[in-house]
Amino acid sequence: MAWISTHRFARISARKARLIADLIRGRDVQDALNILKFTPNRAAPMLSKVLTSAVANANEAEANVEALYVREVRVDEGPTMKRWHPKDRGRAHSILKRTSHIHVAVEEE
Repeated sequence: MAWISTHRFARISARKARLIADLIRGRDVQDALNILKFTPNRAAPMLSKVLTSAVANANEAEANVEALYVREVRVDEGPTMKRWHPKDRGRAHSILKRTSHIHVAVEEE
C-alpha cells in the first residue's frame, strides 16, 4: 500500500521542480531526505516537506518507517498567474508566474 502526500499550487515552475524530483525517485526515504537536505535548489525544501508528510502518513497507518522507499514523485503543472510589466513607450510585457502540483508516494519494501 502506498501513502501519498501532495503540495498543490507550489510557487515554482514544474520544469525546475522535476529536476530535483528525478534525484529522489525510487530511493530509500532516508537517502532521499539526505539528498534534498544538501541540494541547493529552491525546489528541494518543498519536496522535502512533501516527502516528510508522506512518511508521517505512513507512520499514522503503522507502517515500518525504516522500510519505506519513494515509489512515485510526480510534478504536474498548475495554473499560471499572468502579470504585466510596464515598458517604454506605453508598452507592456507579460510575466508568467508558474505554479506546480507536487505529488509524492512512499511504499514499504
